Amino acid sequence: MIQEMENSLIPKGSIDLVGFGRLGLRTGINLIQVHRGGPSKITVFDGQKISGSDIIFLLYGAKLGSYKADFLKEISTHSKDFREVISINEYISKDNLDLITGDVVVIEIAGGNTIPTAADIIKKAHENGSKTIGTAGIFGIGDEEIIIGDISEFDDSNPAIEELRKEGIVENHLIVTTNKFIRDSIPITSCVLDNIANVITRETLKLLIEKNRES
Repeated sequence: MIQEMENSLIPKGSIDLVGFGRLGLRTGINLIQVHRGGPSKITVFDGQKISGSDIIFLLYGAKLGSYKADFLKEISTHSKDFREVISINEYISKDNLDLITGDVVVIEIAGGNTIPTAADIIKKAHENGSKTIGTAGIFGIGDEEIIIGDISEFDDSNPAIEELRKEGIVENHLIVTTNKFIRDSIPITSCVLDNIANVITRETLKLLIEKNRES
């Protein structure tokens, strides 16, 4: 009986990781380590190369000048039959939204005004019948409360959420946030990124299980 149960807990479904910086790498490492379940395919999207400021990549053995998206594929030692990691060294934009095909789409892009791009990705994912999760302000030292909820559940005090709403994202998108922004004059530490990545991993797997049950 136990053997049959173990045999049934195999990887199933796909996850798209859109954006693979300091937070994306942490989330990706968490996901490739999932045992007895989790995704059978992880697709990583990022057009940036590793620079000297990408400390966590270098600590894990990445090479300067190599593509960030390729690194998760490099460190994942699973057989493709068990869990395949695909890297796409491109930024997602209006021109390549068709690349978004995951059952769950995790949006962890940063730098500049990323809200319109995030909204386009969410709309495409919902069009595909996929579930989505992303951030909306993750500044912090590491002891901040991490708030999780559907975008429809938040009030109007979070500017990133309000911008997403203006772009037409008003429901069925899970938000993870500390509700802290650059305006609050606090940094983003490795501690808060670890905490956020752990929460995103947990919530992403919940969404994947839900999606697999619906299929």
